[in-house]
Amino acid sequence: MSRKNNEKFIVFVVTLAAVGLVFENLLMGWEFWVPVVILAGIVSLWAVNFSDRIDYGIRKVFYFSLAALLVFYHGIHKTSLFDSALVVAFVMMIFTLFNSGYMMNILLIEYFVILFIHFINLPGGEPIVYDRLNTLRLLLHIAIVLLFYYFSVRAVNEKIYSEEDSRILTRRIEENDANMEDFLSNISHELRTPVNVVNGMSDLLIKKGAGDEAESIKKAGVRLAYQIEDIQDYTECKKNSVFLEEDDYMSISLINDVVTAFRMNDDIRDLELVVDLDPSVPSMMRGDIKKLHKLFRHLLGNAIKFTRKGGILIRMFTESTDYGVNLTIEMTDTGIGMDENAIRLIAEGMYQANKQRNRSSGGIGLGLFIVHGFAHSMGGFVKIESVKRAGTTIRVTVPQKVIDGSPCLSFDDPFDGAVLFHVKPDKYKVPRLREFYRTMAANLAAGIHVPLYPAETVYEVERLKEKLNVTHVFMGEEEYEENRGYFEELAKEDIVVVVSAGPQLQIPAQSRVLLMPRPLYAYPVIKILNEGRNAESINIKENTEKPVYKDVRALIVDDEPMNLVVAASIFKEYKMITETAGSGKEAIQKFRDNHYDIVFMDHMMPEMDGVEAMKQIKAASSDLGRDIIVVALTANAVSGAREMFIKEGFDGFIAKPINTSDFERVMTRVLSGLSTVRGGDAV
Repeated sequence: MSRKNNEKFIVFVVTLAAVGLVFENLLMGWEFWVPVVILAGIVSLWAVNFSDRIDYGIRKVFYFSLAALLVFYHGIHKTSLFDSALVVAFVMMIFTLFNSGYMMNILLIEYFVILFIHFINLPGGEPIVYDRLNTLRLLLHIAIVLLFYYFSVRAVNEKIYSEEDSRILTRRIEENDANMEDFLSNISHELRTPVNVVNGMSDLLIKKGAGDEAESIKKAGVRLAYQIEDIQDYTECKKNSVFLEEDDYMSISLINDVVTAFRMNDDIRDLELVVDLDPSVPSMMRGDIKKLHKLFRHLLGNAIKFTRKGGILIRMFTESTDYGVNLTIEMTDTGIGMDENAIRLIAEGMYQANKQRNRSSGGIGLGLFIVHGFAHSMGGFVKIESVKRAGTTIRVTVPQKVIDGSPCLSFDDPFDGAVLFHVKPDKYKVPRLREFYRTMAANLAAGIHVPLYPAETVYEVERLKEKLNVTHVFMGEEEYEENRGYFEELAKEDIVVVVSAGPQLQIPAQSRVLLMPRPLYAYPVIKILNEGRNAESINIKENTEKPVYKDVRALIVDDEPMNLVVAASIFKEYKMITETAGSGKEAIQKFRDNHYDIVFMDHMMPEMDGVEAMKQIKAASSDLGRDIIVVALTANAVSGAREMFIKEGFDGFIAKPINTSDFERVMTRVLSGLSTVRGGDAV
């Protein structure tokens, strides 16, 4: 039994014994006032049991003390001499559940005290005659008590030893798990440095026109970087040590990045991606944007991995709360599905649908566990609904703060036209895919209050055009190819014709038809509805001019020569003037001899680590009367690393391999006060 059940059982037995003693007291005519005391003891017994404020150890002592008093009161009466042995033995047996040897010792001593009281023949009742029969009975009872005492003490000691062995084993298992998790964390950290070199050097080769081989190296490096990152995230989730790094972010960027990732995935084959973004989602929220990106990456990767035909529906919507919103990310696929046992295993640890060595699916099977870990660390939850061979829906809900509550998608001016959605009903071999598109279109139309009409044939397009003020017609590649001439002529009118297609579709140079790269989703649709044929940059993201940090002098410090080559190459693209140092001591000397605006410092270096070098450079800047910015540029990218480095005194943090978006965001912040920065886009 569990400790709680043991406690309840003992309280119940002591209560029965106390009630029985009350009846015996009344039948035998013992002290008239004692039943009242015993009943008070029973009330106290249950009060202590129900109290959560009293420590478990104190409760045990109280239960035992009450039982011992009942045994003593019962035993001191002359009619109870021969019954005492059975009572003491019974109480010994019951209280072995508490695994306390001292209780057995006290009960044994109490039994001999009771015998002593009988031997001195206190007044009251008939004196006991110690003839041969009574003496033999008494010796037999003493032997029984001693035997019960021996076995009770032995049972208690064995339980104590067993529990200690169990604790030692559990501690060893936990230590082994911790050591393995630390090993995985350390090895993932160590692997980030060479992966940074591989990715950086492959980028250099690509820029020099090295061809498909360099592209393949880059893709392999990115995949390896993700898997290393997954190992690190997995160990943090297992240890419940996930650290949140909150920033303000544009909600539309989450969807844009998902669409980009889908297009760049080599495994999408003929899969369709349908994106249903609720236009009322707040424009800007605050949360851990990096972990949200990872949530999307894992959910999308899992859906692509286990979907052979059909497609994937992504929904993103919010629900208002007192603290902001609950952001819900929902991924539905038409894949192989999971059974209930698989869903349960996902939350418990590493699970992969196909563990065969010749499996067709890639990855190391950590994604959905990481999704669970991240969602719980953010105060949210994950719900999985799946049917074997009928697809899976994974819904992640996390709380987010609202920075700008205006809708992420809206019209610049009131919309007074009608929109046609031309899709052939028999186009999709997987019927559920039609439902995905209908759901997306209906939700989008309701969210932005636009009249949307389905038109399955060209005839229906013509019929609706005559009845309504049709301003836009959206369709797929197949629909356009089937009636290319008709839609080319239609586009010459005041109707905007939009085709959502892959890169293989060629539209005539003089055509007025707009090509919107797949997948079809809300952001480019709204942009086209707002701007008509003048819509630009509908290929996922706005074209933003790359920031320029002209004449910014940077010192890059790293003990790995290839890391210096990679970083210097990336920074020179931003027109920065770069120099390098291979150690902390060299960096300090170069800083004293030259003028720099910013120092990028590796963390783990021999002789002098990056933290100590940073502190000495900042001390030197104070002595020399210069301002200096020191940014940690390191492969140490565990949760909370940024806060740790900022606390140490760094002005910023960039993880390796270098992500250009992270780099630009950090540079925009740390260089905002420098007059040497050129090209106002960055500041």
